[in-house]
Amino acid sequence: MTGDDTKHLPLEDLHVAAGARFGAFAGWSMPLTYPAGVMKEHLHTREHAGLFDISHMKLFEISGSGAEALLNRACPFDAGALEISQSKYTFFLNEAAGIIDDLIVTRLGRQRFLVVANAGNAEADEKHLRQLALDFDANGEFDAKIEALDRVFLAIQGPEAWAALSRAGIETGSLLFMHGFEPRENWFMSRSGYTGEDGFEIGLPEAGARNLVAKLIEDERVMWVGLAARDSLRLEAGLCLHGLDITPEIDPASAGLMWAIPKEVRASGAFIGADALRAILERGPAQKRVGLKPEGRQPVRAGAALFDADGNPAGHVTSGGFGPSAAHPVAMGYVQASLAKPGAELFADVRGTKIPVDINPLPFTPHRYRKG
Repeated sequence: MTGDDTKHLPLEDLHVAAGARFGAFAGWSMPLTYPAGVMKEHLHTREHAGLFDISHMKLFEISGSGAEALLNRACPFDAGALEISQSKYTFFLNEAAGIIDDLIVTRLGRQRFLVVANAGNAEADEKHLRQLALDFDANGEFDAKIEALDRVFLAIQGPEAWAALSRAGIETGSLLFMHGFEPRENWFMSRSGYTGEDGFEIGLPEAGARNLVAKLIEDERVMWVGLAARDSLRLEAGLCLHGLDITPEIDPASAGLMWAIPKEVRASGAFIGADALRAILERGPAQKRVGLKPEGRQPVRAGAALFDADGNPAGHVTSGGFGPSAAHPVAMGYVQASLAKPGAELFADVRGTKIPVDINPLPFTPHRYRKG
């Protein structure tokens, strides 16, 4: 999308003032880097606290007596099993068990849930949910309200994120990883993120966001971080990007994401794509997502073809770049299931040069979430 079609962040003026370099992402004009540069932004997040504007993502509130049933149909999980304030990573699947989007769902109340959806899929996700609610509503008695929330969405990530928030007047003490709550009216805060570090995501009205950003950015521990470092951080953490590592053509079993689907839901859940996913599990996925470590210093980028030792096609790279914290190139991709194990001899084609790549355990850098 270009020109008038491009969406702009509510806080764009703050990013301009901070010297951001912008680029297009999922129909939005997004800060890619700031004057410090991607390497410093990345390392600052790992060592201190990075501040990200993720307002391109969308928050939906789903409420009513039918909220659980709607989510259990849309996602391969058990909404009723979530405790109040508990968050769960899950998906919208199509009938072939392909991943339409990956999401985080948080239970806010007995009949209230908050869904965080990806930017490029937000409109389709809302339409998908509303259509599912209509499908349930044959007799006009199904009660599930879907509300797209108008919020600025910020992430602060890194080992000093909690301390910076505390200095800004927001206490995070008892909140654990993959939990969220409403600290104030029209605010949502979760202990989660996309970097592998301890951190928080906060959805709030624009006026409150401007006040919070002003306090945070005064703190020397906090640095604005753009989309480029967000990508290298999540790749080192082994986290998927929808549209690259997971797509409507890729199922959770192939993606190595079955940990997100409870066993009883795999066995008997009535979610969209359930039969297709059970069939894939029964026969075993033909390909699997793996971590890839290229030999040497040359990054291997998304789209690079992978070959086995005999030169036969073996898979492809879906995400790749240099890992500043890992101090070597990092990548993820899909390989034939028989090759998805350490020691497999693989080569990536980079502009006609075959670069040896090793299967590497994910994540490349350890997760440092606060789970207890």
